[in-house]
Amino acid sequence: MIGVAGCGRMGAGMLAALRRNGFDAQGFDIRPPSEFGPMAPHVTNDAQAFSQDLDTLITVVRDIAQTEDVLFGAQGFIHAKHLSRILICSTLSPRYTRALRDRAPDHISLIDAPMSGAQIAAEEARLSFMLGGSDASLDAAQPLLSAMGRHFHRMGQFGSGMQAKVLNNLLAAANTAMTRLVLDWADTAGLDERALLDLIHTSSGQNWFASNFDAIEFARGGLSPDNTIAILVKDVESALDAAPDGADTALPETVRDTIRMLKPRHKRV
Repeated sequence: MIGVAGCGRMGAGMLAALRRNGFDAQGFDIRPPSEFGPMAPHVTNDAQAFSQDLDTLITVVRDIAQTEDVLFGAQGFIHAKHLSRILICSTLSPRYTRALRDRAPDHISLIDAPMSGAQIAAEEARLSFMLGGSDASLDAAQPLLSAMGRHFHRMGQFGSGMQAKVLNNLLAAANTAMTRLVLDWADTAGLDERALLDLIHTSSGQNWFASNFDAIEFARGGLSPDNTIAILVKDVESALDAAPDGADTALPETVRDTIRMLKPRHKRV
């Protein structure tokens, strides 16, 4: 059985995609199944039942603390009797990720497979995966990945996918911070938001965040402890944790601090 641990914004869509493609996939979340609507029959908060036939574990939880619970702590799925493969899809510190190889039993194949695309891409099974692991492991996992995504970037050995992801997210965070600032300044100048976003999309300021502003669920959000804006802050901190020795981190720190101060942006009518 394939298990998806963490059925939030991303995990729920990934679980649904796997099932649409005929995989025997079940979800685990600490919330009650009743909160998952049509997916409720395929999600459980019973860790023991979830681990009973678990062969492949896909972790899509929020951060290192929750990953620790899933693997070694409260749920402890790394001890599941039939577990042979783990895909780490959360965005975590590359240092933490690489250290998992020494903590996991040798018979368990480890792949780091953080993804990009936001909730809508998970729901539409068009995620981009940044992959780290042996060629044999990645080849074996490709059918699962193909069910959930559209773009697959093999970056090297285990841990390389996570390193690439946090660098990618550092750029995404910078685009988020700067686009929101530009829109606020445009408001003051009396510019129409949609007209400016259309201009940016076809001009030198083009970026993923601006071009998909109306489709990204957190585009107008402000910081709160449990939302995607806070996750973006966490991702910048993960990139900073993996910064080269002696690197100038002033710009990433400014981006992080700017995102921390974001307030909700209401649509102008």
